Amino acid sequence: MSFRTFILSLSASFGVAWLAIVIVPYFKMRSLEPIAVEEGDGTNAVYIPKRAGRIADGAEVYAANGCYQCHSQLVRPTYAGNDMFRPDMGGIAGDEERGDTRRETNAFDFQGEKFAQIGISRLGPDLSNLGRRIEAIYAKGANPEAWLYGHLYNPRWRPDRRESSCPSFRFLFKVTEIKGNPSEESLPFPVEEGMEITPKPEARALVSYLLSLKKDQPVPASLNFAPPTAAAPKAP
Repeated sequence: MSFRTFILSLSASFGVAWLAIVIVPYFKMRSLEPIAVEEGDGTNAVYIPKRAGRIADGAEVYAANGCYQCHSQLVRPTYAGNDMFRPDMGGIAGDEERGDTRRETNAFDFQGEKFAQIGISRLGPDLSNLGRRIEAIYAKGANPEAWLYGHLYNPRWRPDRRESSCPSFRFLFKVTEIKGNPSEESLPFPVEEGMEITPKPEARALVSYLLSLKKDQPVPASLNFAPPTAAAPKAP
């Protein structure tokens, strides 16, 4: 193989990947048209995810710390993988109030975001519906914010998380002197007597963002590419 052929082949390989991953998604998402809502499709309003306040600040903390390098936020189409059938990834198959909430990710899930954090790998679990999964902790009487703060401070502090590859984000917390009663947000980790570990504003924003990740809300039929009747495999 000549050097010229090698360079052309290398350029073509990177060019096709750049076209598919960057250029095409950019032109598809830069000017999304209004969502078509048809009568009787199960929705009666325009689908708009929450993107303001502390949640928006948390998205910036998420991006600044490179969380997207290990976590995706993309429930792939069924033809590209089996995300719809993984426990709670695409939604909840048997929600007591809403039924089967599983669905694939669509472009409107990222509307209003400065950067669509679909991720570049899945070294850690997909976070598309992390907020929905964390709600299960509520049922057990635990505090979901406290659970996430503990995970961010020391991802391996729980016995069932000893092999977690998630890095510690201790710099998002501070050690302060206890004045009066301990803070309700203090973490249960060893510290000097009279001191406590509490989250900084960046940690609070990040946790608010993580709890907001619920991409299983009902969408118009025009966006539901894998409706529940077709998403779940039929029993033999």
